[in-house]
This record gives sequence, structure tokens and C-alpha cells, in this order.
Amino acid sequence: MTRRTPLLLLLVLALAAAAGALWWQARPPAPEGPLTLHGNVDFRQASIPFNATERIEAILVEEGARVTRGEVLARLDTARLRPQLAQAEAAVLAQEAVVARLENGTRKEEIAQARASLAAAEAAAANASAQFQRRQSLGPIAAVSQQDIDQARAAADTARAQVEVARNALSLALLGPRPEDLAQARAQLQGQQAQLALLRQQLADAELKAPFDAVVQARLMEPGEMATPTKPVLSLATTGTKWIRAYVPESRLSRIHSGARAHIHVDSLPDRSLPGWVGFISSVAEFTPKTVQTEDLRSSLVYQVRVLTEDAGDALRLGMPATVTIDPDAPRASDVPAR
Repeated sequence: MTRRTPLLLLLVLALAAAAGALWWQARPPAPEGPLTLHGNVDFRQASIPFNATERIEAILVEEGARVTRGEVLARLDTARLRPQLAQAEAAVLAQEAVVARLENGTRKEEIAQARASLAAAEAAAANASAQFQRRQSLGPIAAVSQQDIDQARAAADTARAQVEVARNALSLALLGPRPEDLAQARAQLQGQQAQLALLRQQLADAELKAPFDAVVQARLMEPGEMATPTKPVLSLATTGTKWIRAYVPESRLSRIHSGARAHIHVDSLPDRSLPGWVGFISSVAEFTPKTVQTEDLRSSLVYQVRVLTEDAGDALRLGMPATVTIDPDAPRASDVPAR
């Protein structure tokens, strides 16, 4: 009995260890807690230039100023542009008058004047013809010279020609302007209106306006410098929605879904967190960036995730380190803004 006791004890211990191992393998998996990611703050930025080449007259904002969409941020010198605009406006007014005159046609007073001119020409022609007839009848008795007869004939011919001129003038007055002349005048008016619109757009481009609600990050140029469309004048950063750019290993990718609620922690706000949601999950793997931060060993390939947040208080700064806690079991954020 004494020799068998250690053997039995060893057998019992072995059976107990085997049973424990089987139980450990068959036990239900423990519920996983929230997923923690580490990343950096990112948001949209814009470096805005003037859409013209001219000297800067004034810059109306300073670094750190909050601006709203459509607010004027800077102006160009328009001393040479405004006289050109006034000249173009005068040219358009003059051409509009030409087109209106052609469209209205000949006035009744002008037609009456043409008829009166025709009547006067006919009377003058009749008188010249009578003078010629009288002098021609006196020619055989040498009462008048041949030169006087020739002059009377020429005067009669001239008077008849004046009648044709007056008759044609009356016909033109009755017909009104030619369609080709009206089309030409309208085309010239359209060209001058296009030139005027271009100058007005250039005057509008002399004001640099904010394309969205933003914070001025930097003044890149100053008054007196020559601005061009390729040289940014101000650097702006969006306000409101920002995001944390983090990277997730493939092994944890299944625990994240678009719209999942999240909490963002930064060192500058130790007593509170910012609510957020998963707004973007990359569908393409990439190699781990050098700046990525993880708690365990980095994977060779990761997926980019953007956790968005409404930063109404403008507490987040570009590149700021942040820790994101995502609860996969939390309800999906249904009121997230579309981006």
C-alpha cells in the first residue's frame, strides 16, 4: 500500500491536469473590452491665393482669427482696373443705343422728311426741264447760245438724278434697317457685354474671400507684395469636424465598423473626452507609417481609420497625439454629419 500511494497520487494529479486543460480549451471566450487606438489629430487645410496678378492693398485678418464663409480676407489694388470698367460700361451703353435705334426702325418724321425731299427734287426737276425746253426752242432763232442750251440740258439731267436719289432714300426709310446691320450691332453688343462681365469678375477677384468657416493659420504675404494665382496669401484650417488618423492591424479590423461610437482623449484635456465616431475605414492595407503609435508590436500591414469629432471649442491642434477608445458593442452613431 505504501508503494502504490505515490503512484495513485501521481495518476490523480495527471487526470486532474488533463481535465483542467480540456476545460480551459472548451471554456467560452471572455468578452473583449473596448478597442484602444493611438493616432494624431488631422483636419482639412487650404492655402488660398488671389485669382489675379496685382499688388496687395490690404490684408484684413491676423493669425488665429476665426472667419466665416464669404468673409473678405484681403484686397488687391484696383486703381488701374476701375477706369477700364467705367470705359467698358460706357461702350455697352452706346452700343445698346445703336441696337435700339436699329430695332425701332425709321421714325415717321424721317419718312415724312424723305417724302418732302422727294417732292422738292421732283419740283426742281420739272423746273429744270422747263428751262431746257424754252432755251432749246429759242435756239433756231439764235436767241440763246448753244452753251446756254447745253447748261440747261445738264441742269435738267442733274435734277432728274436728284429725284432718283430722293426716291431711293424714301424707299430705304420705308424698308427700315437691314437685318444684317441689326445682327452686326447685336453681335458687337454681346462682345462688349462679355468684356464688361470679364472686368467685373476681375474686380470681384480683387477681394480674397474665405471659402469656408475657418481659422487663419498663417499670413503668407503682406500688403505691398505682388500677388499671383500661384502664390498663396493665407493659410486656413477648417473649424468644426476634425478627425484622429489612426492605424489598425488586420487582427483587430473586425472589431471596428463605420459609425461606431468613440471617445477621444488628449493630454491637454485630462479631465474630459471628446465624443466621436468612426467615419472612415480604409479598404486597402498599407505598410505601417513611422509615426504610428501602438501599445503592442507593430504589424507589417495596417488599415487607416479616421475617428471624426465635432471640435466646437477648437481644442484640437494639427498633429496633436490622441488616444481613441472604441466600444464595438456600443450602438451605432446615427446622428453623425455627412462628410
